[in-house]
Amino acid sequence: MQGPAKAVKIAENVYWVGAVDWDLRDFHGYSTHRGTTYNAYLLTTKKVTLIDTVKAPFYGEMLSRISSVIDPRKIQCVVSNHAESDHSGSLPLFLKDFKPEKVIASALGVKALAAHYHWDIPVEAALDGGTLDLGSDRLRFLETRMLHWPDSMFSLMESSGILFSNDAFGMHLASSARFDDEVPDWYYEAAKYYANILMPLSDVVLSLFKKMEAAKLSPRMIAPDHGPIWRKDVQRIQELWKGWALLKRTDKAVVVYDSMWGATDKLARAVAEGLSSSGTKTCLMPLKANDRSDIACELLDAGALVAGSPTLNRELFPPMADVLTYLRGLKRKNLLGAAFGSYGWSPDGVKKVEEYLDQLGVERLPSLSCKYAPDAAKLEEAFKLGQDLSARLRAGVSVGAD
Repeated sequence: MQGPAKAVKIAENVYWVGAVDWDLRDFHGYSTHRGTTYNAYLLTTKKVTLIDTVKAPFYGEMLSRISSVIDPRKIQCVVSNHAESDHSGSLPLFLKDFKPEKVIASALGVKALAAHYHWDIPVEAALDGGTLDLGSDRLRFLETRMLHWPDSMFSLMESSGILFSNDAFGMHLASSARFDDEVPDWYYEAAKYYANILMPLSDVVLSLFKKMEAAKLSPRMIAPDHGPIWRKDVQRIQELWKGWALLKRTDKAVVVYDSMWGATDKLARAVAEGLSSSGTKTCLMPLKANDRSDIACELLDAGALVAGSPTLNRELFPPMADVLTYLRGLKRKNLLGAAFGSYGWSPDGVKKVEEYLDQLGVERLPSLSCKYAPDAAKLEEAFKLGQDLSARLRAGVSVGAD
């Protein structure tokens, strides 16, 4: 980094000392076209504590921010809420340079850190519900396994009501502002983050809220490890997560496709027209213009997935294989849908799409295949497929349980 970086005070005795990654455009397969932040927090309580670190290349930036408040050698304890390297990458460097008295992680975090860094450094395992006395306040630890790694953990600063939530309630969004009310256009990035990282773990998310309620966790501020800190919409982001986790079917359809010579494109547009003309909100998403992670985001609040592919060498067109494999991993439940596409001598592409939709548990309407280019009758058939899908959605047929 060039020049000094300053800490940002977010509450009494609490400072943001993280880093802003303006350049990041891909996060393990999900497009981050607005960059991200790696948030770390310095507690200048009697027991000076650092909560999480930053990705290794940003170690100098974090140190500069810490040094703007306190000598890093005064840090007595480091809490690692999650071992993924965008949060723990600077931890080995920090421990080597400053040797704090104590490092704390969840029980599984102790093992994960050892597996990442192959060290013999003693790390104390926090008990689920256990505490750390800070002097003027106290940290309470809450295991949040599989949100989104087995080792994930929350840390609550009890008197201040600040919840250090690690990856929960975060988003990938680089900004010079630190708080949600300073970044008013956060909704899409929050939804995209949930869709691409948490959607397959939605049952676990619902269990998290039950655990938070049982633990009487009612934070006044939520400080995640990516994106803005929640001080205004603390309740709203929690309610959004609860709603997204239900994966309800809605009157919205996402039509995803690719095309070689335009035949599948014509079918897709006819299906989309049938849907939208019947009153269903419709997103037409050709893969030449849309990233897989944006498609996942649109599916988060959808009710139907309609997927189209031409056949290439008796297989799916490669871009469709990519996106359907990605969506299969995200496990969006409670969808209605259909497969469609064109072919030359064998309709294998559509059959492969059917297999993917079945693996996703999509309630399928009959598929639509077209040999070479669609004629007027085939386009009318595609339009009718869109109408039928809309009617099923709007009637609420076979809606998934919530």
